[in-house]
Amino acid sequence: MEKEVITVEQYDVDIPVYRCHTLVIGSGAAALNCACHLVNFGVKDVLIVTEELGGGTSSKSGSDKQTYYKLSLFGEEEDSVYEMARTLFEGGAMHGDIALIEASLSAQEFFHLVEIGVPFPHNVFGGFVGYKTDHDPKQRATSSGPWTSQQMFTKLLQQTRNLGIPLLDCHEVIFLLTDDEGHEPRVVGAIAIDKTKAASGLRSVVLFQAENIIMATGGPGGIYEASVYPEGHLGGTGVALEAGAEAVNLGEWQYGIASVKFRWNVSGSYQQVIPRYYSTDRDGSNEQDFLNNYFPGMSKLADRIFLKGYQWPFDSRKICNFGSSLIDIIVFQETVLNGRRVYLDFCHNPKPKAGWSDFRLQELSTEAYIYLKNSGALGDTPIERLRQMNPLAIELYLEHGIDLSKEPLEIAVCAQHNNGGLKGNLWWESNLRHLFSIGEACGTHGVYRPGGSALNSGQVGGYRAAEYIAHCYREITIDKNTFLSKYAKQIAAKLAVITKALCTVGGDGQDMKSFRREFQHRMSKAGAHIRTLSSVQIALQEAEDQYRRILNYEVKLNNPSEIVEFFQNRQLCLTHLAVLKSIAAYLERGGGSRGSYLVLDDSGEIIEGLGHEWRFRPELPELNKYTLEYRFCGESHLTKWVPVRDIPEDNFWFEQVWRMYQQEKIYGRN
Repeated sequence: MEKEVITVEQYDVDIPVYRCHTLVIGSGAAALNCACHLVNFGVKDVLIVTEELGGGTSSKSGSDKQTYYKLSLFGEEEDSVYEMARTLFEGGAMHGDIALIEASLSAQEFFHLVEIGVPFPHNVFGGFVGYKTDHDPKQRATSSGPWTSQQMFTKLLQQTRNLGIPLLDCHEVIFLLTDDEGHEPRVVGAIAIDKTKAASGLRSVVLFQAENIIMATGGPGGIYEASVYPEGHLGGTGVALEAGAEAVNLGEWQYGIASVKFRWNVSGSYQQVIPRYYSTDRDGSNEQDFLNNYFPGMSKLADRIFLKGYQWPFDSRKICNFGSSLIDIIVFQETVLNGRRVYLDFCHNPKPKAGWSDFRLQELSTEAYIYLKNSGALGDTPIERLRQMNPLAIELYLEHGIDLSKEPLEIAVCAQHNNGGLKGNLWWESNLRHLFSIGEACGTHGVYRPGGSALNSGQVGGYRAAEYIAHCYREITIDKNTFLSKYAKQIAAKLAVITKALCTVGGDGQDMKSFRREFQHRMSKAGAHIRTLSSVQIALQEAEDQYRRILNYEVKLNNPSEIVEFFQNRQLCLTHLAVLKSIAAYLERGGGSRGSYLVLDDSGEIIEGLGHEWRFRPELPELNKYTLEYRFCGESHLTKWVPVRDIPEDNFWFEQVWRMYQQEKIYGRN
């Protein structure tokens, strides 16, 4: 890495310029893994830039036992790379070759984590025993506890430090610099704001020149009001969209029940111990066991709460016949539509209504009772069962000031994961050459995905990007003098945007906090797990108007340091507009309820126990054979349906593969 300071005479300001071979934006598990692989491949000049080290989902997210999904590595149950690829591919709207890559490299990247010290458990024979997770036909899942991804982050961060990879913290990337000349556009650099100097206006600007850029900024969780993403984690998808990067499946998300005081997925053992659900008015009065109004009896209700453990994400296929995802709808109705607060009570079992029998473990389904028995969790109350099954799940909340043995846990249905994201090819490279997206920023997943497969995908994607860069993009193609002269006008135009935003300090217009709340509320109301075409179309019009307002500086900063929030809101506003555009395109095509969202339709099917307004449009299976691509072009929002690519057939003759590997033809070069 090189650093110099240039003077921009037009603005009478000195700006630091960092030059590196590959710039990694983000500092989660995917980013750090990619940086390590780059150096191990011989790309020594790597720089990591991040807005907050340890502030993302890798470090701050988890569940009762956060899952890592990989190929089965122990046991008599048969598995193979192709079996795993088929599981991923059959989730719908996912390319088969990407599925095959994620399956092929899953064991390699898993053992890489084991080797650097992530404590995945194994038995006395060294076997990494697995368990089933959601949408998983095998027992491929493993976990190192509630903080699996944090442990990955910690160990990978230590590796980057051991390798001497420099890291710039507190830098918010706000623009990508591109070159549109030649056959295909490419990235050449980036502009960021040093958040520690934000109050100094233009003097906080930092310039990066890079041969390659890795976007590892996580999912755009900041577009939602009801979100389990860590506070402050916003993603950077809009920065890439504005530069011309294409996206895919932006409307495909996962939503699920989560705690709101401390943002955490309330899945797995939190549900399997069968806590009591109840609601209150906003002031805590008028306590009601509201689920009792929708289920035919205590046994059915208790079983469905149990099933929420490994059927945690809202799933439109699990609402009929009193399915487990009916609970998510009722919680949404209670919180959003009725304006009440909903809690999980671990001190008491579910309470029966008049005419019901009391809660009894012996009256659970065979599946639920055997699971609890085998887990040694047959205590009299949910907290006793949780202490027997997973004491770490209790300790986790204690660390955040919540004692489940003494107080209830407030919950809501929250956005949890974006299955879509930026589009990448077989090497995770964008349509903008030299730009790669990995981790949740990259949209490799389809409609359904096994729980924990995102962690595998992030590790595999980082490895693939590093391998391609090392073999195909190792040479420096733009020297520093050419960079400063050729892209001077583009840099000046970006500085002009910053200057105009700073001119709004103390002026008229909407403030940054209410601006953000506006699009977040819109997304949780119209673009989350309950959708209608009419509400999405209205939301889309409102979103277009809001994005126009921030582009035209019809907003204000209270002080210069809010320049960071201005650009966060700008890219988030574009992202939420892109997501709504993708949802609208899907619904206008006739798409119905699938994955983690329900599409309401007055002429649709009835949900047992709910009113007429809860009729839903069934899934249109043929759309699972396509991905939906999105591109922001000028002022246009373009969508395109693309047939999925099948899983490549297993006709790889060793000698031919060996020859192509030696000649580096596997990278698509002649």
